[in-house]
Amino acid sequence: MITVPKGIDKPYFDRNGIIWLKSGSDKRRVNSKEELRRLFQMSDQFHADELPTQAGLEVLDKLRLRDFLKAYYKRDLPESPEALGRLLQNMNLAAEEGKLNLAGVLLFAERPEWIVPQFIVKTVRYPGNEIHVTEYIDSEDFTGPLQKVFDDSLAFVLRNLHKVQAGRGVNTPGVPEIPPAVFEELLVNALIHRDYLVSASIRPFIYDNRIEIVSPGHLPNNLTVEKIRHGNSIIRNPILVSYTSKGILPYRGLGSGIKRALEAWPEIDFIDDRDGCLFTAIVHRNTEIISMNADGSPKSSEKILLLLRAEPKLAAREIAQRIGISSRAVEKQIAKFRQGGRLRRIGPSKGGHWEVL
Repeated sequence: MITVPKGIDKPYFDRNGIIWLKSGSDKRRVNSKEELRRLFQMSDQFHADELPTQAGLEVLDKLRLRDFLKAYYKRDLPESPEALGRLLQNMNLAAEEGKLNLAGVLLFAERPEWIVPQFIVKTVRYPGNEIHVTEYIDSEDFTGPLQKVFDDSLAFVLRNLHKVQAGRGVNTPGVPEIPPAVFEELLVNALIHRDYLVSASIRPFIYDNRIEIVSPGHLPNNLTVEKIRHGNSIIRNPILVSYTSKGILPYRGLGSGIKRALEAWPEIDFIDDRDGCLFTAIVHRNTEIISMNADGSPKSSEKILLLLRAEPKLAAREIAQRIGISSRAVEKQIAKFRQGGRLRRIGPSKGGHWEVL
């Protein structure tokens, strides 16, 4: 057996200039542009966000670009097409022939989906805990520049989360069951670190017991789930990273997003599917809090617990009036909660209070 040490000048060619890929116990030639691009991307010699497109300057959202230039560079948008083209080349957003690259399209095109229709975000809120072929509660496809896609996707996730009273009065808006910062970090991570050589969309799926954010492309190189949990990171799209750090998205630094999400909500799993070329973040929900009706509203039983958490001295009659059911129904639910160990009475019937366990 001969052991060849790992080198740094990948990908390797044989003496005839052919690149070979291992395929099971055998090997095969690399014979497609997509495979070549991915190999050079893995060796950090090529990045998908640098790919030139067929889009010219006419597709730009000039108001968005103007606002960015003023906010970050303190300069005006050039008036002549020639000066604008040179500026975009210097900003690494356009190729020499004046066409926008992929980063330029995703960040500043007015309608990126007209140029790269596969790079959108497709969101679905399913009933229950499985994918349904024909049934869903809420669904929307989000298009536009990267900043708009992020804002719209985050709003979709947050509007489909259960709101917890968290000790507030009943007339005060509740707080999301999971901190919004968790989804800010995971959505930014999906948008700027996904593999743009894979022609597929990002898919946030919301179920009763979890939220999944599925991104095209597995973790690059030797990066593992354990490494990203500890803050390790590899830049796959350096142009996008550089612009998100300039304020386009709430990006706070390499490797820190996953750690921040885990600190805010530890119940997150990550699946690196190298065969399927997918990376999935799974945010587990507290199913004791979010037992829901088919329309996404809390069940009456959960409303009772939420009320008693906020106002432990409420009587069954008052609870019934607030949620619109009979006092007898409330008393039956309270008895069930006490028997199941979710509710305990502290003190006498008059003058005591409830403790939600």
